[in-house]
Amino acid sequence: YMVDQEVRPLMDPTITWRFMDKFATDTFGKFVAEYVWIDGTGQNMRSKGRTLNYKSAKTLKPADLPNWQFDGSSTGQAPGYDSEVTLVPRAIYRDPFRGPNDILVLCDCYEPAKILEDGTTQKMRPIPSNTRAACAEVMKKVEAEEPWFGIEQEYTLLNATTKWPLGWPKGGYPAPQGPYYCSVGSGVAIARDVCEVHYRCCMYAGLEISGINGEVLPSQWEYQIGPCTGIKSGDQMWMSRYIMHRVCEIFGVECTFDPKPIPGDWNGSGGHANYSTKSTRTPPNGWNTIKEYCEKLGKRHAVHMAAYGEGNERRMTGLHETSSMDSFAWGVANRGCSIRVGRMVPVDKCGYYEDRRPASNLDPYVVTRLLVETTLLN
Repeated sequence: YMVDQEVRPLMDPTITWRFMDKFATDTFGKFVAEYVWIDGTGQNMRSKGRTLNYKSAKTLKPADLPNWQFDGSSTGQAPGYDSEVTLVPRAIYRDPFRGPNDILVLCDCYEPAKILEDGTTQKMRPIPSNTRAACAEVMKKVEAEEPWFGIEQEYTLLNATTKWPLGWPKGGYPAPQGPYYCSVGSGVAIARDVCEVHYRCCMYAGLEISGINGEVLPSQWEYQIGPCTGIKSGDQMWMSRYIMHRVCEIFGVECTFDPKPIPGDWNGSGGHANYSTKSTRTPPNGWNTIKEYCEKLGKRHAVHMAAYGEGNERRMTGLHETSSMDSFAWGVANRGCSIRVGRMVPVDKCGYYEDRRPASNLDPYVVTRLLVETTLLN
């Protein structure tokens, strides 16, 4: 089929880059920190930049950066009569969109300290939409087991105006699935430029992005973040999504993490979570430990499914390389199971396994926390 739609950015980016390149290296001892956070939807991301006077951002730690406030009533995170929400810096990455000294700062959100009616002081505390705080607490408890996570982020690229997948005929459908997975060539590998630019931006930022590939649905792609230890997995996943949205902003296209962007006989999008601990990575008992973990996961299947992504029931039908939403199963090399164990794990007597249940719009803080709670904290 032929692509019959043209995507044009709203403005000419070459003009912007003329000035960005000119002033990238000489900012008179100042740099820009772009504070990034998750808004009240639990899905969308917000950011704002501020100028800081440190001579070098390369040696900074999150604790060196100031907290910052924003209007939570405009992001669904606070009422208008008490609208201030505090951003607390948690992780720093290089900014691929500005100069070499500028940074991206991942933050989580807190209700500021305040004086109560009885005169006592209420300390700063996480707001309800802050899922990072609970995840960080759990990861602290299991540091000795060094939980590693590798998350496969699938996404679909859309025309920002029509909301229809890029490269699909207007109001119509392309050829059936089959030629698109890991494909090469015009008409099957659609909008590779977005994927490649995002890949490079993530590498520059310092994220542990381990690979990319085209997916089964035309205009669907995947990248992988990890392996990352503990809380770093959620941090890097969220920052990789922010970078993806910024890249798409430049190209004038839209990225959706909806788990079933196109109804019917088309693959959905997942966020498969690969997981291991020191015990599963140690032979010869690692394989037995994985089997124990799978039994534990089966007993809490409903708890996990309730938190593995909004709209996941549209994807997990037992078809299109998914298991059923309502039942749990695990197996070796079986992509139709809830948990897939790699073929070499029983041979090597150690390794990792893949939880295939999370949707592409998973909250990585919630998913990684639940995996640890179920397998290590009972």
